[in-house]
Amino acid sequence: MVCAVENWQPALAVYRANFPDHDAVELDLSDELATLQLLDSYRPEIVVGGPPCQDFSSAGKRDEGGGRASLTIHFANVISSYRPQFFVMENVARAASSKAFKVALDVFKRANYGLTIQLLNAAHCGAPQSRKRLIVIGQLGGKDGFLDDALQAGLSEKPVTLRQYFCNRLPFEHYYRHPRSYARRGVFSIDEPSPTIRGVNRPIPKGYPGHAGDPVPVTDGLRSLTTAERALIQTFPASFQLPGTKSDVEQVIGNAVPVKLAEYVGTRLAAYIHALHEDGALTASGQLFEPRKALRAA
Repeated sequence: MVCAVENWQPALAVYRANFPDHDAVELDLSDELATLQLLDSYRPEIVVGGPPCQDFSSAGKRDEGGGRASLTIHFANVISSYRPQFFVMENVARAASSKAFKVALDVFKRANYGLTIQLLNAAHCGAPQSRKRLIVIGQLGGKDGFLDDALQAGLSEKPVTLRQYFCNRLPFEHYYRHPRSYARRGVFSIDEPSPTIRGVNRPIPKGYPGHAGDPVPVTDGLRSLTTAERALIQTFPASFQLPGTKSDVEQVIGNAVPVKLAEYVGTRLAAYIHALHEDGALTASGQLFEPRKALRAA
């Protein structure tokens, strides 16, 4: 990692608290010129990004007219102009059917990127959470589907449950996670993956009527997850620091890509790049193609 980029101060504060030796820059991705100038100053050969996805999210308004959806296109434009050897883009599953995503794919293809596009569930990638994410990995001059086999080969056959991941360290057997509507259940067991960790964490409301799918009824001993437990289910290490207000920290946790999912994708891409080096397909600098000329500051 040479530099982290974020436009939301609470997320930057969390990053800086945990990685004080890394550069962390506040930058708006919609400013493509400034983003390209930043990339020129660091010259990375891999760019990893998750353009904010609330306009695609099932928890959001599902409105592509929002500014966040267009950030997917800004990300594609930056990649197309900068031309790193590899890139990784992450988004919610629903983004795959969006107009912005189709535009971004066209931008990548016109820039000569081979693409691997996978919908991965974190629960099959080592995280005890059912959380589907759209992953796009690009290789400059590569073939489409170049990493498909590697990504599929390592998936677990069964989803990871909370009991499997935490062993006997959780002080409960069941817990409450507030549903988006009472047509859905709100009580879950540790013998299944957690539902998707969202950016809000509500206690059990007095009006919760119960649901036929709840494994146990609501009793005095049942509770919602704590902030720390939610972070652990996102597979942050126990030592991970989360400074900030409670609402900001909950949002940081909910927005995050599960660490184990990111690790799963990263290790398979790293193995692929290592194999290319071994075969002599990449030069010592890691580049098959000449990158674009660096921008000159206006």
